Amino acid sequence: MSSWKKAAKANQKTHKERHQPEARKHLGLLEKKKDYKKRAEDYHEKGATLKLLRKRTLDKNPDEFYFHMINSRVKDGEHHEVEKEDEVTSEQVKLMQTQDLKYINMKRTIESRRIQRMQSQLHMTDVADSTPNTHIFFVEEDEAKNFDLAKRLDTHPSLINRKSNRPRLSDLDKITLPEVNDEFVNSTKKMKERTYKELSKRIDREKQLTVVQQKLEIKRHLQDVKVMKPKRVKRGTAVSAPVYKFQYMRKK
Repeated sequence: MSSWKKAAKANQKTHKERHQPEARKHLGLLEKKKDYKKRAEDYHEKGATLKLLRKRTLDKNPDEFYFHMINSRVKDGEHHEVEKEDEVTSEQVKLMQTQDLKYINMKRTIESRRIQRMQSQLHMTDVADSTPNTHIFFVEEDEAKNFDLAKRLDTHPSLINRKSNRPRLSDLDKITLPEVNDEFVNSTKKMKERTYKELSKRIDREKQLTVVQQKLEIKRHLQDVKVMKPKRVKRGTAVSAPVYKFQYMRKK
């Protein structure tokens, strides 16, 4: 490019689109070409959409039906689902709650029986041995100084603190103990720990079912109140049911 052309290009004036004249300033900003292009594209896009919808309407089967036609309404240009009326009566609600209460009561009874069965199998020896023994022996004053508890119970001194499985010395000679190794002892210990963990989980589950049952019973009683609402004394929590004070009503 020659120096003359470079100079001519450098001296070119940049033409800008004029602004809104002062006399028309009250009409707002003057529309530029880029604004017109956006407005034109939006206009043609909406026109194409209306043309497509008009075509679909003409091609539509007049006998066509689907349930959303009657299950929805247009409000402020938006489709909203029609809320269905409650088709369940109060008596039906009470019946369903009674069925739920019976089911919860059945599950709680099952858990309670399983807990009793597991406790009878485990005998709770660890818990029993951890509680202090309160057995009292009445002896003479001269015998109290040299009183030997192991001799009195006829057992080994290391077995005195046991409340169960405490054999006598006379029976120890007759007992033949099986040979056990460390592996058998460890496996027995692990199995015992698993059983206690399962028992603890079942006890927690039985407590939760009891709380749910109490809440359902209170809810059912609240629905039966027709005259005056009872006064709530204590709010319900995750581990306890709410407490209400009902007005005394004399029955005929």
